[in-house]
Amino acid sequence: MERTLRGIAGFFIIISLLLAHFVDMRWLWFTAFVGANLLQSAFTGWCPMMSILKKFKIK
Repeated sequence: MERTLRGIAGFFIIISLLLAHFVDMRWLWFTAFVGANLLQSAFTGWCPMMSILKKFKIK
C-alpha cells in the first residue's frame, strides 16, 4: 500500500504542476494540498488516501 500511496501522490503532484503550467497557476493550490497532506501524515500517521485505498481493498 505504501508504494501505491507514493505513486498516487507523485502522480497528483506532476499532473497539478503540468496543469499549473499549461492551464492556470491556481492548480498549484492542489500541489500545496498534496504536500500538506504528506506532511501531516508524517506527524500523525494518518493519511486520507490510505483510508480510501483500504476501502477499495488495495494492499
